[in-house]
Amino acid sequence: MNDIVTVQDAVTAFADWIEPTAAELDAVEAEMPVILADVELLDAHIVTLDRVPSELDARRARRRALAARVALLNHTAGASLPGGAA
Repeated sequence: MNDIVTVQDAVTAFADWIEPTAAELDAVEAEMPVILADVELLDAHIVTLDRVPSELDARRARRRALAARVALLNHTAGASLPGGAA
């Protein structure tokens, strides 16, 4: 007689407690402007595959990506200071 054995990982792989926490979702939400700016920068690079890029296109995409990163850093730095001072 063979015993029937379940694979614990397969059984619990879709358990409710594996969902992202509220803190993890908040972190993703805080990083969303950076993610979107990076997507826009990637889109600008893709466009340049079909045509000669203009300096304005490249400068604008880099500026938006950098601004989004700076905003994220300022937001996270302000959140970590005691008393909410920024």
